[in-house]
Amino acid sequence: MRRPLVVMSPKSLLRHKLATSTLEDLANGSFQNVIADASVDAAKVQRVILCSGKVYYTLLEERTARNLDNVALIRLEQLYPFPEAELKAALAPFKNIKDIFWCQEEPMNQGAWYSSQHHMRHVVADVFGKALHLDYVGREPSAAPAGGYMSAHIEEEKRFVNKALTV
Repeated sequence: MRRPLVVMSPKSLLRHKLATSTLEDLANGSFQNVIADASVDAAKVQRVILCSGKVYYTLLEERTARNLDNVALIRLEQLYPFPEAELKAALAPFKNIKDIFWCQEEPMNQGAWYSSQHHMRHVVADVFGKALHLDYVGREPSAAPAGGYMSAHIEEEKRFVNKALTV
């Protein structure tokens, strides 16, 4: 039986050089609810950023450009049902972190922050105790999903990416 492919993604990711998979990955791979950051040394990491979607690639490109090895990026690919066990496993190697953030492209009152922060905070408390509190970094609350001016949108993005990656 043939089924249509439905892709719910921003257009910018359709041909993004980092958002590609090989035919081998598609044929033999599987969906991952949480994608841990295996590209950094867990002992050096001081900040963990949880994110989902397009903002991951923005953060990854900027982290690479700045040559940072003390920031880990963990992607939540599924938000409901919340992948608590997988997130705990992804966070477990990071014993020396000083802070942890949720970062999203959407304004604070939109996107996954309000609907999922209690799940994320529960996992962070289980893994790190009361020593760490999950914080938010991203756009300020807004009535509209976009500000209307591309220059303002880009400036906001630069601001919150800088805040997210500055330990």
